[in-house]
Amino acid sequence: MDYKPVLEILDRIINDRTVPKNIREAVEKAKNALNGKEDEELRINTAIVTLDEISNDPNMPLYTRTQIWNAVSLLEQMKAKEKKK
Repeated sequence: MDYKPVLEILDRIINDRTVPKNIREAVEKAKNALNGKEDEELRINTAIVTLDEISNDPNMPLYTRTQIWNAVSLLEQMKAKEKKK
């Protein structure tokens, strides 16, 4: 499965120094999950859970929260496609 659009969003967040460190670290964890060797559905679920956990962080800039929601939305679509297989 092609994670390129999601990885681009995650990379933008990771490289944005205005985003708090704990949020960038969580996004990095989600990115690593997508690049892992586990089952496709497990990788997607792990990334979604990780991003969901940090999406309500009160220190998160609004534009970053929007980016995370976009990434989660893309992952949910991929998950739905994967289930149809």
